[in-house]
Amino acid sequence: MTSNPGLLFSPITIGSLTLPARLFKTATAETRASEDGFVTDAVIDFYRPIAAGGTPLIITGNLYISRQGKSAPRQLGADADDKIPGLARMVEAVHAQGARFFAQLNHCGRQVVPDFVGASEVVSASAVKDLLTGTRPEAMTVAQIRQVVEDFAAAAARCRQAGFDGVQMHSANGYLLSQFLTPYTNRRTDDYGGSLERRTRFGREVYQAIRARVGPDYPIILKMNGADRLPLRDGLKTDELVAVARIMAAAGIDAVEISVGHYESGFPMVCGTFRRCLRHMMRGSMAHLPPLRRNLLRVFRPLVTVASDLLWPAREGFNLDYTPRFKAALDIPVICVGGFRTRETMEAALQNGLCDAVSAGRPFIADPWLFRHLRDGTPGPRCVDCNGCVGHLGAQPADCYHPRVRAEKDAMLAAAGPGGVPISTR
Repeated sequence: MTSNPGLLFSPITIGSLTLPARLFKTATAETRASEDGFVTDAVIDFYRPIAAGGTPLIITGNLYISRQGKSAPRQLGADADDKIPGLARMVEAVHAQGARFFAQLNHCGRQVVPDFVGASEVVSASAVKDLLTGTRPEAMTVAQIRQVVEDFAAAAARCRQAGFDGVQMHSANGYLLSQFLTPYTNRRTDDYGGSLERRTRFGREVYQAIRARVGPDYPIILKMNGADRLPLRDGLKTDELVAVARIMAAAGIDAVEISVGHYESGFPMVCGTFRRCLRHMMRGSMAHLPPLRRNLLRVFRPLVTVASDLLWPAREGFNLDYTPRFKAALDIPVICVGGFRTRETMEAALQNGLCDAVSAGRPFIADPWLFRHLRDGTPGPRCVDCNGCVGHLGAQPADCYHPRVRAEKDAMLAAAGPGGVPISTR
């Protein structure tokens, strides 16, 4: 172990929970649940080695809070009490390796391909068509809003009962909570639309309902955008989102994790290269688009790939463009996700006061022992930002799909033996 642990490997407190270091595994969809949303051995096999690698905090992929809110096949659910035993088994496997575990709770709103997930009802703040998928949702009634608030609260209570150490409300990346915040997707004229205060009402009600169910000391954190990145549309800029964060912090949120973009934004949330990603998407979720969109994407995929590579090249810490303004405005921890690969960049972000902690997704998919390797200064498989894993989400199990990196990962875990647990931690 290095003799200079640095700020990255120093403790941080989130609500009532103190963690020993500041690098977390962010949420990524697992596509490993059963078709009806139950935990499987494949889900546990995904998380166990990440926990065994010393990762202080792991956040699940988004758990749907109701069947209406499901966004992809083989997504984990927290929508019914019969899910609790499986979730508890998953938590036990992570806790056995010494990691803490948060459940990310989500409703996808309009960001769904109905044929892909078998959705019969698609709702959002307003009836604004999603330009990527072609899905036009129904505007939610007040009664439907109240039901979703209850669904979030009930799902959080189940997660606490299952043993999770906290929950994360997913209000980023254009999902339902984000749709209520953004003027482009929220054109309501009632108490849930119009002013910023009204557009945050839904999120505040969800938080308050969760808090009432889980108690005052249970950590509740928020994932939200640093910018909507919706050119030529009425998306939120950073200063407006900082104001949202201040409102949610005043309500009682224990930390914020800063991401970027909606589905309609393209790929600003997964900067890298996109040839492998788009090829995989065409065999997965995009194969279920309406025929015109599907055929256009198939024809223009080479051009979309080139444009995406130019618009969103790989860059470490790309959401550090936004986090300093959140850090200056908030007294709660600010977590930054987005392209982190090296200890030097992570440490610099913390030392320079740009955020309080960092999180990563794709690097942990490539190297479940990433935390251990960075801490000890030892090599491991390294994500090359090909986004093959992103292209497969919802269609194939979350894993590394770059041939060389995947081979390195498989060899590392095979040498460790059962469960991908490093020998020195058994």
